[in-house]
Amino acid sequence: MRMEHELRGPDLFFQYRLIDIRTLNGDRLLESRHVGDNIIAILAQLRDPEEAIHRIMERIAGLAADRETALAQLTILAGLRHLSEAVEQERRKMPIDLDIREHEVLGPMIIEAELQAELKGERKGELKGELKGERKGELTVLRRLIEKRFGAIPSWAAEQLDRRSTAELEELSVRVLDAPSIEDLMK
Repeated sequence: MRMEHELRGPDLFFQYRLIDIRTLNGDRLLESRHVGDNIIAILAQLRDPEEAIHRIMERIAGLAADRETALAQLTILAGLRHLSEAVEQERRKMPIDLDIREHEVLGPMIIEAELQAELKGERKGELKGELKGERKGELTVLRRLIEKRFGAIPSWAAEQLDRRSTAELEELSVRVLDAPSIEDLMK
């Protein structure tokens, strides 16, 4: 760990020992009556992380209040240990009818992230369509240039053109003006 292990000031000097939570026994935290301790156990060393998640989710399901907050905390900390999928699978089995998007703090952030992902997907689709259209246009112009210069395009050359990228088609469009034959062009 790279954290400081002391505090220094003009009239103060305090040293302390840092402990990596991953070295602590998480199973002891699971024994606590406090759900917060149980949730923190996810960050510590556990014999069976999936079983620990199951036990924590049972505790959360039994809460009279603050279930949403406890589930949000568990979800965040489980993500730090790459256990989010296990939490989600366990959540589906439990009688917890909560939507994390309704959480007053996390909800807006999650909804915003979902919207951003959706917009990114739409933009990706738009770009893909634009590139496809650009390639089609390049191919159409190149075919016309080749036909004007060399006559009908043989089937072997048409097949090669269909396999070329947009950049390659652009390059052929420039070379078509100087190529002595269609065979030389397609090399």
